[in-house]
Amino acid sequence: MLDRIDTPTGQAAVVRYTEADFHVLAPGSHVVCAVTGKAIPLDELKYWSFPRQEAYVDAEASVKAEQAANA
Repeated sequence: MLDRIDTPTGQAAVVRYTEADFHVLAPGSHVVCAVTGKAIPLDELKYWSFPRQEAYVDAEASVKAEQAANA
């Protein structure tokens, strides 16, 4: 992951999610939650979907996305 000094402030990062980790493809300070639209600082990113390539702000948003995908 990039150091905060080298990371463009206010710009969303382009991220590829894997099952256990994520890789920053284009630098940025955050990603956007697919459910809430909230910015998630990269150093606080804990929830994502590998199959859908989406980030989530918290476990609740992750569950909502999973339920919607399986509806």
